Amino acid sequence: MTGKLSRRDRIKKGIRKRVSGSSERPRLSVYRSNKGIYAQVIDDVTGKTLASASSLSKDFSAKGNKSEQSAAVGKLVAAKAVAAGIKDVVFDRNGYLYHGRVKSLAEGAREGGLNF
Repeated sequence: MTGKLSRRDRIKKGIRKRVSGSSERPRLSVYRSNKGIYAQVIDDVTGKTLASASSLSKDFSAKGNKSEQSAAVGKLVAAKAVAAGIKDVVFDRNGYLYHGRVKSLAEGAREGGLNF
């Protein structure tokens, strides 16, 4: 079975065993592609997305390199989450290393007012 799952998928399964979002403390999930970065605040109990932001969305206007854009996405998702009444989240790095764009997004979300 290890041949069918990529390294990131194996790491992701281990993270998701430990990290789950509730209505009091939803999960901030990060997805990183070659072109953009996406963040969602998810309540896993109800299966609902409470807030989301992306570097490719229409309401995103930041310029700069990918790390700077990631920090701006973090601030944007934090602003949307705070507007929805969410202060505390658990961070789900989704199998990616906590480095580079993922770290920039996390720091931007902390600057925006999220606690994790």
